[in-house]
Amino acid sequence: MTSLVFPGQGSQFVGMAKDFHDNFKIAKLIFEEIEDYTKIDLRKIIFKNTNDELNLTQFTQISIFATSYVIYKTYTNELGLNDQDVNVMLGHSLGEYTALACANKINLKECSLILKKRGELMNGAIQPNITGMAALIGKDSDYVQNIIFENNLNLEIANDNSPIQIVISGSIEELNKSKQLFLEKKIKKFIFLNVSAAFHSKYMLEAQKELSEEIDNLNFIENKIKIISNYDAEIYSDNILIKKNLQNQMANMVNWTKSIKRLEEVGENKIIEIGPGKVLSGLINRISKNFDITSLNYFSDIK
Repeated sequence: MTSLVFPGQGSQFVGMAKDFHDNFKIAKLIFEEIEDYTKIDLRKIIFKNTNDELNLTQFTQISIFATSYVIYKTYTNELGLNDQDVNVMLGHSLGEYTALACANKINLKECSLILKKRGELMNGAIQPNITGMAALIGKDSDYVQNIIFENNLNLEIANDNSPIQIVISGSIEELNKSKQLFLEKKIKKFIFLNVSAAFHSKYMLEAQKELSEEIDNLNFIENKIKIISNYDAEIYSDNILIKKNLQNQMANMVNWTKSIKRLEEVGENKIIEIGPGKVLSGLINRISKNFDITSLNYFSDIK
């Protein structure tokens, strides 16, 4: 069986999915539909990015979602992939919403509007330049968590991306203070990320609470496709549990390493990454070598 994965923030690039838009009517129609729902000129932002709006969280998330959804729908329309061919779907952070839409558990309108709201909430959750995130390269989450605990650092692990890539969240002041300590503790690289706030941390609790109320109103649709939750890396088919985990996602760690290991545990061996970039394919290769991974990013990938 095949599993599908969908990328999150950081995978965006100018011009993503333009080749799909220019070559397939279905792609153009989907962009138009999402623009109608959100009242955002997505194609201007994605294809031209005149004012660097593509890198603003309030636009980044809905843009990546639209791109991934367009590629998925074009792929299924052109190659005939259907729900019977897919066993599990999952996504990284906002990619979990893409997975839910592509799995037909949430309709396109509701998913577009909730992601527009999510981007706005995360962008405005806290005053800019007060908090941030950094990627630590070289050690796993247990190693990083021990450094945080033993040195009483006011930091949180935001993303457990792979056994050698961990993202932490906290105040800019605390991140700056901790950088040299992490490097002295054998972290190979400490890289500040270009984000507006400390996502997937306590700084998102108020925004998560507000979004949770919106998620409560989503109409989930029953089907056989399973979803792996970012929140606890478990596989779910029960929509009540999927919704509950989604409500806890924004202020808690993205358990990507455990999610991929969970796929491996249940015998999945083929993964297709659908959306801009190949970030997840790289991370998955670092987690396990037991998957046949394909990335659908450009029109030429489908041909």
